[in-house]
Amino acid sequence: MGKYYITTTLPYVNAEPHIGFAMEIVRADVMARLHRALGDDVFFNTGTDEHGQKIYQKAVELGIDPQKYCDESAAKFSVLKEALNLSYNSFVRTTDEHHIKAAQEFWKLCDAKGDIYKKNYKIKYCVGCELEKTDSDLVNGKCPIHPQMELEIREEENYFFRFSNYQERLLELYKNNPDFVQPDFRQNEMKIFVGGGLQDFSISRLKAKMPWGVEVPGDSEQVMFVWFDALVNYISSLGWPENKAKFKEYWPGVQICGKDNLRQQTAMWQAMLMSAGLPTSKQIVVEGFITSGGAKMSKSLGNVIDPLEYVEKYGTDAVRYFLTAELSVFEDSDITKERFEEAFQASLANGIGNLCARVAAMSEKEGLRVTSETLSIRKEVLEKLEKYRFDEAMALIWEEIKKADGLINQRQVWKLEGEKKIASLNELVKIIRQIGVDLVPFMPATSEKIMAQYGVEEIKKAENLFARLS
Repeated sequence: MGKYYITTTLPYVNAEPHIGFAMEIVRADVMARLHRALGDDVFFNTGTDEHGQKIYQKAVELGIDPQKYCDESAAKFSVLKEALNLSYNSFVRTTDEHHIKAAQEFWKLCDAKGDIYKKNYKIKYCVGCELEKTDSDLVNGKCPIHPQMELEIREEENYFFRFSNYQERLLELYKNNPDFVQPDFRQNEMKIFVGGGLQDFSISRLKAKMPWGVEVPGDSEQVMFVWFDALVNYISSLGWPENKAKFKEYWPGVQICGKDNLRQQTAMWQAMLMSAGLPTSKQIVVEGFITSGGAKMSKSLGNVIDPLEYVEKYGTDAVRYFLTAELSVFEDSDITKERFEEAFQASLANGIGNLCARVAAMSEKEGLRVTSETLSIRKEVLEKLEKYRFDEAMALIWEEIKKADGLINQRQVWKLEGEKKIASLNELVKIIRQIGVDLVPFMPATSEKIMAQYGVEEIKKAENLFARLS
């Protein structure tokens, strides 16, 4: 029994929870549930990022106190725990008193190392990304991620982090850990980025201009840049710096993030950890974007998908299925209501749901009595999950569903009699039990229903697990 730590990135609270973050946190939950099933002691962290200019601007726009705005918004993200059946045991908010103190302590360590200094500067800044932008980052003079937003020109005196000090150490980290970032082509991107030379980046803002942030230690006129503050959540959630024993038990851990966070997670944060004298992360998994109807989701286009709406209509495990089985892990994927509906009908209602109902009905009719056995998640499924290939792992499980359906139709089990029918039903029950076990990390409620139905001596008739909701 080992220790296993996994964390999502923290979503900003200035927008409603969306399907992209649902994908990230469900996949993290799959890994957390897998490691619990393997007997590990799991620490699963998520939370909300609550500082920065766009959050401050939104609160001002609404005419409410920023903390009140954050409290109300964070509550919307905590709703996801029940809606998506998440098993996280840490929900960190960057406005929490402990996190603020941890961020300030982390700053002091980087400062003591000589990696923080103050200077005047002028930059192009994207409020949407909360990041500085160089000309090479821009497309037609706009941020490619937020092209609808005008870049701000900022000129002020701020603190900087000596990112340029860590080029060689970061390249060494990637060289010594070839799977540090998955997939490998994202790690290659970072090698190219870091190898091209690193520019020191600003890590504070003038409080007079943007007061919503963690105060810089020893300088009440400056607040920390939101990225510097937020990244510390990965260790503050473990009780750092006070609870060093717990920190050493679980850290380093696995981080899951989207490709738009690649530089921040795999280079900036790792350099900051090196500066503070702390171990770098264990592994980082970078996911692709979700689009809707071929376009990136945005309120202006009216194509934003609310995961809670889908949960209400189709059920939690249907959404978990789609996010793990039907979307590419590392490449961009497209979601439409039509595609979701098609997958629901084909793979769930007419797939696993129908299989379990058919076999249970025949078993009950025959008064089938079977011997329960202890099963573990199949090796092939485990191997896929070790590489974060959620879609391929689910494909293996659905091959077993097709195998069982094929067996029923090929043998015409419903027409068999006596020992032949009993033998076929026993074989089918064994396949379904294994499917139930393999689904533990992905679709826990469905797995539980299958095992409640098929993990007992006497199998009774079951309704279709995915009867269509009206």
